[in-house]
Amino acid sequence: MLVVAALGGNALLRRGSPMTAAAQRANVREAATALAGIVRAGHRLIVTHGNGPQIGLLALQQDRTATGGVYPLDVLGAETEGMIGYLIEQELENALGHSVPVATLLTQVEVDPDDPAFTRPKKFIGPLYGEDEARALGAALGWSIAQDGDHWRRVVASPEPKRIPDIGVLRILVERGVVVICTGGGGIPVAERPDGALQGVEAVIDKDRASALLAAELGADALLLLTDVDAVYRDWGGPDEAPIRRMAPEEAVTLDLPDGSMGPKAEAACRFTLAGGRIAAIGALADAPTILRGEAGTMISQDPA
Repeated sequence: MLVVAALGGNALLRRGSPMTAAAQRANVREAATALAGIVRAGHRLIVTHGNGPQIGLLALQQDRTATGGVYPLDVLGAETEGMIGYLIEQELENALGHSVPVATLLTQVEVDPDDPAFTRPKKFIGPLYGEDEARALGAALGWSIAQDGDHWRRVVASPEPKRIPDIGVLRILVERGVVVICTGGGGIPVAERPDGALQGVEAVIDKDRASALLAAELGADALLLLTDVDAVYRDWGGPDEAPIRRMAPEEAVTLDLPDGSMGPKAEAACRFTLAGGRIAAIGALADAPTILRGEAGTMISQDPA
């Protein structure tokens, strides 16, 4: 099967862990071990990843310099795509014993410059803060902020991904048997100018939506949405909490799931399966091979049986 595995940004840089290169590499090494199991099982693999914690940290670092605000979010997105892609590429090559070619491709993803998301920022990026600190930073740096669970974070525009201009290059790599790391952080957001040229825009695209679009355009068989939670749960945090192992996309869209975590993943899984994808699954990164076998996580399919 052709498998698109989407790694959550929080799975690569876990909540509460230090935002250091060493911490990220350790987490990426664990991820590479799980992903290598998919390749060893005989599947072709494409890896995408989030970048919310990383791009927010870069933005915070530059906003606190004397010049401040030097690079827009599309450039910072490219930086994080290269940085995280490098770590995944190297650790995956090591996990596979350099037996399979692995390559990272900086991937542009086109959005509509008139998307209403530009006026309603919702995408969380960067570190977690207490409310007072977040409000002070927002006032000082011109950020939009919002509550994320028990904490507060910066939020930015997250327009709908419409097209992947680099899809032709990706097809060539996949056909040649390359394990491709691409569409990192949802891809580098670009929009078409009146003259047909592309230019970057100030936004961060949702990684799960972009991964569903990528999987559909490449005709992938499976979309794995991997995070730090082992499954989608019914009544999460309530007295009747229980994991959901299989469901149809029509059932998934009726669930009341958080916008900042499981909501986008369930939505992306539904998009992929309704577009003709064979299976989509949501679960823990460490369980990736067993999720693909239907032994863990939550599987979403038009034929869930």
